[in-house]
Amino acid sequence: MPTLEQVQRVIGHAYPPITYTYNERDAALYALGVGAPADPLDQNELRFVYELSHEGFAVLPTYAAVFASAMIHQLLTGKVADEIEYNPMMLVHGEQYIELKKPLPTKGTVICSPHISAIYDKGSGMVVVTDMACCDENGDELVFNQSSTFIRGIGGFGGERGPSGEINVPPDRSPDAVQRATTSEKQALIYRLSGDINPLHADPAMAAVGGFEKPILHGLCTFGFAARAVLKHFCDNDPQRFRSIKVRFARHVFPGDTLTTEMWQESDSKVVFRTKVEARDALVLSHAAVELNS
Repeated sequence: MPTLEQVQRVIGHAYPPITYTYNERDAALYALGVGAPADPLDQNELRFVYELSHEGFAVLPTYAAVFASAMIHQLLTGKVADEIEYNPMMLVHGEQYIELKKPLPTKGTVICSPHISAIYDKGSGMVVVTDMACCDENGDELVFNQSSTFIRGIGGFGGERGPSGEINVPPDRSPDAVQRATTSEKQALIYRLSGDINPLHADPAMAAVGGFEKPILHGLCTFGFAARAVLKHFCDNDPQRFRSIKVRFARHVFPGDTLTTEMWQESDSKVVFRTKVEARDALVLSHAAVELNS
């Protein structure tokens, strides 16, 4: 169990910069990993997986979440800043925020600078918040990422509990749009090829160590499915209209589950949404919203 002094020492810890280079093939593989295209004959969706699309090849905005995927190697060491130890199979994704400073290029090199911005004590576990600005080769900021990870079993160290405000709560009315998408039984095995190699998502034995009956889908894969729904219904599949996205990962998803994303347009610039697995009566993404460019 970590001490409060250990926790305070690692807040602000900066990890070495991460360089991520990608091309059209990498961006297309990511899009396949999050379920694109729903209809392979729809040119507006085909553009995310086909570099010669008549609509012009485009990169899904949530691809930015994998720019710092090398952080998974740090997480799998079972140490926070080489000081606080934990079982990597007890780690799950808590929240994710992405803000796009400009549309993602179809290829390029990105340099991300991650640091621990906060650590919260939730009693049953610890939440580690990592901020990272990602810049292009010219040094211009391309994306800001913020990721919160929840580590079960190492809470109770006497730290701050952290914010718990109810944000991005859907209004009490029928959704403006609903999209259902069934994930593949192989979805996690495809998605992991974009960089998240946590065995929890591939190896039944390691999933059992984490307390799951079988490997679970990456939270960021579900995140990508939901973002695609908002992109389709409110942005006409135009990534330039997509400014930011924030979600809370409420429950796990199994490959093969059908995801239902309900969306409410609160204003010209904001869409609130939530994603469920109706067959298990499970809310899997909550407190979620996309900010739009006009």
